[in-house]
Amino acid sequence: MHKTLVILTIPMMLIALYLTFVWSPEEAVMGIVQKIFYFHVASAWTAFLAFFIVFIYSIAFLITRKRYYDIVAGVSAEIGVVFTAIVLTTGPIWARSAWNTWWSWEPRLTTTLILFFIYLAYIMIRQMEGVWEKKARLASVFGIIGFIDVPIVYMSIRWWRTKMHPIVFGEGIDQRGGGIEPEMMITLIFTLVTLTLVYVVLLQKGIYIEKAKIALIQWKEQLQEKIVR
Repeated sequence: MHKTLVILTIPMMLIALYLTFVWSPEEAVMGIVQKIFYFHVASAWTAFLAFFIVFIYSIAFLITRKRYYDIVAGVSAEIGVVFTAIVLTTGPIWARSAWNTWWSWEPRLTTTLILFFIYLAYIMIRQMEGVWEKKARLASVFGIIGFIDVPIVYMSIRWWRTKMHPIVFGEGIDQRGGGIEPEMMITLIFTLVTLTLVYVVLLQKGIYIEKAKIALIQWKEQLQEKIVR
């Protein structure tokens, strides 16, 4: 299954690049720089998905104390941080060309940066010295609380209107208005699906590596016990 997903991901990435830079039309005002939009938005979605998985599996771990749930949450957090870094990198590049500024402390940028630091702290908690159960419990609580910032990031442009992050989908109380060209929408959805698939592949690979690490540590401990005896 994992190999199949990897094989599928490669052509999908190539198609996503083709749709982005060749097939989809240029935006009338911003021009070619607007094409960053597809990977910027898709990366944000994937980061949200990753942190949602952290949230769900952290709850599952606190209820069951099964180490597998802790592993999934930890790996998903690492992937989410990577995609959030992509968002925070592509955003200023887009902003510099479109609005003549690299960074502005407007609500969405600020809350996204906070989200990035929250899950960096989460990863640091997992890397601390000590018994894994205690670290896992603390990290789980932190991961659950930290997820509160995800809906804040999403709703920030609706709560605090800014020029740098206009509402593209669902403007107004009835969630109508806004929108993009059909070709742009197709490209965005395809890129979204592609990066989601990339997330799944990375998650599977990360879980496999973490399981291997745990097995190696347990084998070393057993070997040391035998040597002591």
